[in-house]
Amino acid sequence: MTETRVYLQPAYILRQRSYRESSLIIEAFTRDFGRISVLAKGVRKTRSSSQGLLQPFIPLRLTFLGKTELKTLAAVELAGPFQPMTGFALYAGFYLNELIAAFLHQEDPHPELFADYRQCLADLQQEGALEAGLRNFELNLLDKAGYGLQLAYDAHHGMPVDPIKKYRLDADLCPLEAEDGSYSGKTLLAIQSRNFGEAEVLAEAKHLLRRVFDQLLHGKPLNSRKVLNDIMIRL
Repeated sequence: MTETRVYLQPAYILRQRSYRESSLIIEAFTRDFGRISVLAKGVRKTRSSSQGLLQPFIPLRLTFLGKTELKTLAAVELAGPFQPMTGFALYAGFYLNELIAAFLHQEDPHPELFADYRQCLADLQQEGALEAGLRNFELNLLDKAGYGLQLAYDAHHGMPVDPIKKYRLDADLCPLEAEDGSYSGKTLLAIQSRNFGEAEVLAEAKHLLRRVFDQLLHGKPLNSRKVLNDIMIRL
């Protein structure tokens, strides 16, 4: 198998862990190669100039090589200006990273989702845009990973969703009219059209998408979600 070298690939770091005394194994989300694992040799040494760059939410260009699933980092550089993530936005960013790691296969490219991720990081830092940014990214991720929701049609009754009626999600995550349903038809249609301008829609969309991800993850907890919930409780 021939060793390949990739130059200056746009990327973000999802997470990292220490490897031996001075190295890191990094999981990165790249534009053209999807989620990859990279060995960054010697970057934990005090004289290394790369360690400060190999952090989540920093736009990077990675040069790497290798013929196996674990690539070797050859160079890293900053791809452009960025605003450090802080506060609630920081934890929301880790939530995005955890979703990507959970739903995208290794080396499965999703350039459109990469652009969605970059936009969402910007939205997280805009006042009043965080919740809508998260919901948009969650829907984009579901679409790109093959789990896109169809919320505008009640297939059980063969009818379009009515904005004044109530619905629940069936076992296939499709709308089903129900008097005791948790979601209004108005919210389902708003989610389908990505219209998150109303607080009621945002609240129901958060509840609905949590139900969706819980089912798709088979109950596997997301650590970042627990942290976000704890923070919200204190606010």
